[in-house]
Amino acid sequence: MTTRVYELMIIIDADVDDMVGKDVINKAKTMVEADGGSVPTVDHWGRRRYAYPINHKTEGVYSVLEIVTEAPNLDEVDRFLRLADEVVRHKLIRLPDAEATRRGLIGAAG
Repeated sequence: MTTRVYELMIIIDADVDDMVGKDVINKAKTMVEADGGSVPTVDHWGRRRYAYPINHKTEGVYSVLEIVTEAPNLDEVDRFLRLADEVVRHKLIRLPDAEATRRGLIGAAG
């Protein structure tokens, strides 16, 4: 199997307690690692204003995870985030190999 690199952005409801938000991030990270992947970086952006109101709210807490895995998919993580009440939005994208190499997440051989 080939190694793939993904970027996962999670937006937590700003009204949720900080510990509960961190638990959601840690659970997603644990689920990735349980499937043999790794999460080299977790970038907490903090509280940000939305571009438009979502569910009558204007702010959320943003976090971005870089995921390196050989797993063919991340359906279990995606399902968990869709069902979590604390998560307002999430977006999982596969980074192009050139960008992943530039960031030092995979070797040139990829």
